[in-house]
Amino acid sequence: MNKILIITHTADNFSIEKVTEYIEKNGCEVVRFDVDLYPIENKLSTIFQDGEWVSILETKDKKYRLDDIAAIWYRRAYNIGNGLKEELDKKFYGAAMGEIRNTLFGFIESVDAYALGKPGIYRRLDSKEEQLKIAVKLGLKIPETCLTNNPEEARQFILKHKNVVAKMQTGFAIYEDGVESVVFTNVVNEDKLEELDSLVYCPMQFQKKIEKKRELRVTIVGQDVYAFEIDSQQSEDAKVDWRKDGVNLLTKWERTELPADVEAKLLELLDVYNVDYGAIDIIVSPEDEYYFIEINAAGEFFWLDNLTEDNMISKSIADVLCDKAPRRNNMVMA
Repeated sequence: MNKILIITHTADNFSIEKVTEYIEKNGCEVVRFDVDLYPIENKLSTIFQDGEWVSILETKDKKYRLDDIAAIWYRRAYNIGNGLKEELDKKFYGAAMGEIRNTLFGFIESVDAYALGKPGIYRRLDSKEEQLKIAVKLGLKIPETCLTNNPEEARQFILKHKNVVAKMQTGFAIYEDGVESVVFTNVVNEDKLEELDSLVYCPMQFQKKIEKKRELRVTIVGQDVYAFEIDSQQSEDAKVDWRKDGVNLLTKWERTELPADVEAKLLELLDVYNVDYGAIDIIVSPEDEYYFIEINAAGEFFWLDNLTEDNMISKSIADVLCDKAPRRNNMVMA
């Protein structure tokens, strides 16, 4: 029986169970590696001796060989080393976490099997600048864009385009007094020009604000394209960034069809990156022009999966992992 390794964490959502269900229907076995239990509960070993490599994952329930897995789904790597800070002297904690991450990510990168996501792929797709440049080369429309830590360049861009949004290139939150504040996309008008001096300490991405007729989330798995749309302008909080009111909009997304040329270019985008999963954000203007915003290498899909019949996105993921559907070849030793 082929083994499929899923890299995730104990607090991940129900999509893991749905994909697991479909993997088992395909006659494959799931090995789940919760990284928040590593290294305190989960033990990972890779050994080369007698001319062969052997990798072993030992959980509290079972011991698995991982060198013979058929495929790996690098879903999430949240909360690695949970509980370690309380176990170690603080002077050793930073060094230990460096070794833990290096060992775990080194293992994932070196697996000689098909992988739906890898740390190196995620790092590359973190570059919004490269994404946008590739999108333009493929013929996709993007908003006018400025990435800078130069306050004067930002001011000139804002003065030229009048209506501009500012965003960070990475998703993060600011914590103050134990309270989490997520950094969303925000409008920057000319009256904010004097506040841009602090840019010198941290670059930002500025884009011409595109008026929205609809917003799309397009999830691509292999060659399967699942496009959903939302009228984000129905909510005052969601007008600039739909995530601000994301919970209230969860059930209001609707399945839609992409223009054939846009779908073809998005599939080509995944070809360029040699990946079989991407969650893509698109804005449709009142003139029905499709603007590529970004692609997320491990973007969430569970709320859209719930809106399909029988959780078809999960099925597509399972089929790709089990080699039941076309996939891009990214094996280490292929």
